[in-house]
Amino acid sequence: MRRLIVGAFLVSLATAPATAQDAMKVGTAEAARGATAYGQLQIARGSDAGTDVAVAVVHGAKPGKVVAFIAGSHGTEYASIVALTQLISKIDPKALAGTVIIAPLLNVASFEQMTVHVNPIDRKGINAGYPGTATGTQSERVVALVAEQIVKPADVVVDLHGGDIDEDLRPYSYWTRTGNAAQDEASHKLVLAFGLDHIILRDVDVSNAAAARSLGGYTLSQGKTMIVAEAGRSGLVLPADVDALVSGCLNVLGSLGMITRTVKPLAKPVFVDSGKRVQAEGGGMFFATAKRDTIVQEGSVIGYTTDYVGRRTGEIKAPVTGLVTFIRPVPSMWQGATLVNVAAVIPAVGPYQKPAR
Repeated sequence: MRRLIVGAFLVSLATAPATAQDAMKVGTAEAARGATAYGQLQIARGSDAGTDVAVAVVHGAKPGKVVAFIAGSHGTEYASIVALTQLISKIDPKALAGTVIIAPLLNVASFEQMTVHVNPIDRKGINAGYPGTATGTQSERVVALVAEQIVKPADVVVDLHGGDIDEDLRPYSYWTRTGNAAQDEASHKLVLAFGLDHIILRDVDVSNAAAARSLGGYTLSQGKTMIVAEAGRSGLVLPADVDALVSGCLNVLGSLGMITRTVKPLAKPVFVDSGKRVQAEGGGMFFATAKRDTIVQEGSVIGYTTDYVGRRTGEIKAPVTGLVTFIRPVPSMWQGATLVNVAAVIPAVGPYQKPAR
């Protein structure tokens, strides 16, 4: 009889619904173990309109790390947004160890109004205001909830981007170093696992508030592991770009042992620096003569500008010798608009160097 009672008790535990401790909640999405849930971060109205940021929570049947995948800080970087919508269904919660939080589109107004770089509601950059504030404008309120409900519970954050409508970009990822050896090695491992063959190397001082204003910088300042990956360009949603980002995200989960997946880290990545940008001096039209993903020499002509009746007003020259990581594919320009970014190739990766303030 005692064995029967104990056996019945164990069966009841195995079949009982998930308790609060077994569930993972982000915004209104609450997932039991071994399940996927959908919901929103509900940003209340303040000095301007409220909004909802869609989230999915894939809560593994087994415990493990919490990894957040985020895109759409710039709402017209479409390939990265679409990639995360596809990623959700590719993760089986019953076979997952740990938890995955996916937020494909932070900047909803940018997406809906096709506004590059900023949130048209308050004209602020969502990727430039961390940790945000609950009493600020819409962008600041979005950032505050993302920081609290996505970044805070995460062990690892993967921030996806891509070329905006005005950027013809070649795919690359970032290895951002803080000088913390363990943190830097963890991100190095994941950026090699992600698999994009060009890597931008950045050294930051996370004790400097200015370096922690982006999602990536803020995540690093909280002592967490973070990588950034970019693919997509010129407002296009090309299968090759979407697939590269989806595959990279799955590689991250495989590298962390959260899913069963064979991962072959990059053996010979190309490292480049952050690059140097050429910005427009005023309004008019820009026409590129160089292509993305090509090596240009310092001083070589890579484009030209005209006025609004087609008269040439100037030549745009490469600021340094290096790789064209992105170049403007559309004629529209305004004062301060980035026309091109050229990054120098790093022949050998040296030790971390703390930036001067």
